[in-house]
Amino acid sequence: MFDSLVKSPTSMSRREEYLREIISSYLFKDILVLEGVRYANKLVRLLQLLTFQIGKNVSVSELGRQLGMSKNTVDRYLDLLEKAFVIYKRSGFSRNLCKEVTKNQRWYFFDNGIRNALIGNFNPVDLRNDIGDLWENYIVTERLKRQEYLRQTTNFYFWRTYDKKEIDMVEERKGNLYGYEIKWKSVPVKVPKDWRENYPDAGFEVIHRENYLGFIYPNLST
Repeated sequence: MFDSLVKSPTSMSRREEYLREIISSYLFKDILVLEGVRYANKLVRLLQLLTFQIGKNVSVSELGRQLGMSKNTVDRYLDLLEKAFVIYKRSGFSRNLCKEVTKNQRWYFFDNGIRNALIGNFNPVDLRNDIGDLWENYIVTERLKRQEYLRQTTNFYFWRTYDKKEIDMVEERKGNLYGYEIKWKSVPVKVPKDWRENYPDAGFEVIHRENYLGFIYPNLST
């Protein structure tokens, strides 16, 4: 789904099988065995919980409560999965304004195909009720890859206030700020008042299906 890392298998059924093999061999053999993880089912369950929290603030304490694990153990598992390039995190952006949320983090998958395999859902996009999560994960991840490829030093964040005003992705480049809302459909989006007032020089743009190509591909302009 959305440019999975799996390129060689041609049929959809073979791709699905290949992704399941990656989870069973890579996750269980390489990560669980080599890193000495004792509870395989809880590691997979942790990833499954994260699949439904794309673009949302994640509380490690709440994850621990749902898994019956300590916060320190959850932190260790998250760190392990991040080092294995299964998931990665973004923190909240703030210039020390009291209304801005920075405590929690948001987690994304390096590949949507792995996310789909974890929840056993390979339906086409028109049959998905999680299309917003898939799209945001795809755009954020491909943008990160683009900036790395172009060697453009960029800090990535999200922005959210305690009264639930938010921007999906914030980039800090060469001292300048750029805010991006990520939408599956092209719909009007107002710039949050607090963002506009506190960061009047920051850019703001909505990324959707009609304008995303230049945002994620290095050979096209942003």
